[in-house]
Amino acid sequence: MLEQYQNNQPIAYQIIKNTLNKKHFAHAYLIDTNGYDKGFDFALTFAKLLLCPYEKCINCMQCKMIDDNNFPELKIINPDGNGIKKEQLTELQEEFNKKSIVGNKKVYIINKAEKLNVNSANTILKFLEEPQEGIIAILITNNIYQLLDTIISRCQIISLNGQVDLENKNTFNKIAQLLTDNNEDYNNFINDESNKEKLEALLKFIKYYENNHKKILLYMNDYWFNYFNDKQEMSKYILIMIYFYKDVLNYKINCNIEIFNDYLDLIEDIANKNTVDNLVNKITVINEHRTYLEYNANLNLLMDKIIIELESGVR
Repeated sequence: MLEQYQNNQPIAYQIIKNTLNKKHFAHAYLIDTNGYDKGFDFALTFAKLLLCPYEKCINCMQCKMIDDNNFPELKIINPDGNGIKKEQLTELQEEFNKKSIVGNKKVYIINKAEKLNVNSANTILKFLEEPQEGIIAILITNNIYQLLDTIISRCQIISLNGQVDLENKNTFNKIAQLLTDNNEDYNNFINDESNKEKLEALLKFIKYYENNHKKILLYMNDYWFNYFNDKQEMSKYILIMIYFYKDVLNYKINCNIEIFNDYLDLIEDIANKNTVDNLVNKITVINEHRTYLEYNANLNLLMDKIIIELESGVR
């Protein structure tokens, strides 16, 4: 099932493959489609892999039921009219509070999650804040920054290769476009010189870490906390770090670099220092720990843990 995405979504493919092999599941995933027109199909395939009892399924009866939207442990929420209503999510919660009929997992997909209004977003947020064993959420969005930060922070992000128009822009402007969803915010971001300084600081942090590994733990104030010292700022730049390592992986597997074209020397250097598996693991570890920001009061310990797990490969 997943192999159909191996060529056009190589990074997302590898992340999900590793997740399934290690059977280490997050309680919530956010699929950022970036305009990829088969984002929902990708999410549905992921749901099948989570729910299917067969490791090498060849279109079993359960998967056929999923295709027909007739499987009791999978719930798909689509916008009702112009938005996703609170009542849809209340009904979902009531239904998923019941005992499973088939298997030990339940999955719900929220399609076009950017259509959540204030009430429905707060309802699903409560569901994400108190995850239940065996219930996995998959949210799909074409614009991640139309979602509440608190929802984003509770999900493991899987970013697809899509059709976002980033042509003819430098790296800084591309990042501004990815982090904002209107012209005013975009212009404010690019006109704020501190954002350029923070981008350069982030890349210096990555370069020092790649060259010195655990030694960076001795210099976290110099390379990290002097620039990123609150949860919101850390969340933003950890996300940019994920985009950076994704471009390193793109380079490594001979795909197009999407964002960091202005840093080809650094991209090449880090690609040469890492295997494909190393890079996929780094993206996964950083992504998972980003979801812990909301729950972790000690940001120093969180960053230390990220570095230690990047080095050890323990997840």
